[in-house]
Amino acid sequence: MALTDTAVRNAKPRDSEYKLADGGGLYLLVTPSGGRLWRLKYRIHGLEKKLSLGRYPDLTLSAARKQRDNAREAVANGDDPAAAKRRQRIVAKIAVGTTFGDVALEYIDKCEREGKSPATVVKLRWSREWLLPAIGLRPVDQIEPHEVLAVLKRQETAGSLETAKRTRAFASRVFRYAVATARAKSDPASLLLGAVASPKAKHYAAIIDAKRAGDLLRAINAYGGQPATRLALELLPHVFVRPGELRQAEWSELDFDAAVWRVPASRMKKRREHVVPLSRQSFAILERARAITGSGRFIFPAIGNLERPLSENTFTQALRRMGFSAEEMTAHGFRAMASTLLNESGKWSPDAIERALAHKDSDQVRAAYHRGAHWNERVAMAQWWGDYLDTLRAGAAVLPFRSIVV
Repeated sequence: MALTDTAVRNAKPRDSEYKLADGGGLYLLVTPSGGRLWRLKYRIHGLEKKLSLGRYPDLTLSAARKQRDNAREAVANGDDPAAAKRRQRIVAKIAVGTTFGDVALEYIDKCEREGKSPATVVKLRWSREWLLPAIGLRPVDQIEPHEVLAVLKRQETAGSLETAKRTRAFASRVFRYAVATARAKSDPASLLLGAVASPKAKHYAAIIDAKRAGDLLRAINAYGGQPATRLALELLPHVFVRPGELRQAEWSELDFDAAVWRVPASRMKKRREHVVPLSRQSFAILERARAITGSGRFIFPAIGNLERPLSENTFTQALRRMGFSAEEMTAHGFRAMASTLLNESGKWSPDAIERALAHKDSDQVRAAYHRGAHWNERVAMAQWWGDYLDTLRAGAAVLPFRSIVV
């Protein structure tokens, strides 16, 4: 017998839950706590399933019957109404943060969880800030290419070409993330590739002349600044790493017995561990540093704070104090100096030099092989390079490298 509004309204709780059937699989479940819940029982593909429709009196008898009829029609068409309801809940949950600003913040949080470096995360947040005034509050699926282009053009007009390039790339990644999480259909920023002027390639100033390199090494030895800064500058030419990788080096990363330094993947630009063989000269510099800072975490701590590494501008300021201008030498320039002089020597394979510089091979199969293939050569090269730097520092006559016929 079909239910009536009076029967539903007067349904009283009992010691255990019970059902009041209406027809077509629809029934009212009455719980001991007094809840009256509409449920629908149906079969699809031979399996019996149940669907929660709502709670009485929020959902009246007539409204529950309409939902029952809609669900039965869906079943007749081969659709599972319970599965459809789950999909709707997922879409509704995802759709809560639909503005570009919200999705961008969610994307940045994801990058942080994935282990992106703090410096990378900071740059992502900058990119988000650049876009917020124009499109931060706009629904991510309604943004048109011209809205992003307006931001890029303002940056281009101001001469910030590198910023414009990063802004477009960041916007594109956010839109692709929105597509992947069902909050957008397309990436409008991808259509803007090439819409603004490209920045000119920037090369770090570097001393690549052997005689001038000797002048630099002697200036470092005579540097009158903080001991930790001088020791870091002494070590930087020997190990080929990026300045930030050296500044944040920790004592726990060194294996004095094996004479190696293992730079963790989290601090490397390419996000993979980099092992540096230590020459006798590097080893001696680190032993001197250990006598000064060995009780702390960082090999080269900040002035007055053993729990923080040297600041980002320390090397640059020291080079300027020694008389080397920004047009002549930068902290990154030590890598170019090593690369140039090692290649000019003709003694070492280009692959060994590239591995020493932690450059990533674009060929993944080749990269997997070459990761360890040149270790012995790198060890020998590190010692040869340390000896060669000693020669340059001493000011001995520097003879041109002999051409090697292969």
